[in-house]
Amino acid sequence: MENDPRQRLIDNGVAVLTSEGVEAVTLRRIAREAGVSHGAPLRHFAGRAELLAAVAATGFGELHERAAALPEGNPQQRLLTACRRYLDFALANPAMFELMFRPDLIDVREPELARLSGAVFEQFLDLVTRAQAVGWRRGTASRPLAASLWASLHGLAALWLRGGLAESSDVEQTLAVTLNTYLRS
Repeated sequence: MENDPRQRLIDNGVAVLTSEGVEAVTLRRIAREAGVSHGAPLRHFAGRAELLAAVAATGFGELHERAAALPEGNPQQRLLTACRRYLDFALANPAMFELMFRPDLIDVREPELARLSGAVFEQFLDLVTRAQAVGWRRGTASRPLAASLWASLHGLAALWLRGGLAESSDVEQTLAVTLNTYLRS
């Protein structure tokens, strides 16, 4: 953990979120975990929503890094790999995934959160656009196509995490069917 008190609070927020879920992340709990007074978080955050936004921003940062680390190659294969990584992230980090998309809990106007969440979508849009440039879904508007594919991935992840799909549902097979629907020219 860093010596920066604000970052230490964020790191402790991520740790509590990961181990105990969204509801456990309170200002008082994070202060206790960080070893500071219960009022200390308010010197760095306007309230719980701003602290949770900073915690959620770390999730978007990780998604951004995963997409930035895609191997070079066929644009459609890169898009497929990005889709897999999105689902892998969601299934491996269920509490973070939930928090990232909870505007009732996070301050979506928080600048770092807005910057990172926008950057993640722009990365995804770039992958879609590059796949279109080599023939996939050419002639379809890129932004709505990217939004639709992302919404499908998000829905699949949410259904798996909340038990809406049978546990026996194979992630790879379901992803393949979903992507084949989109990847058909």
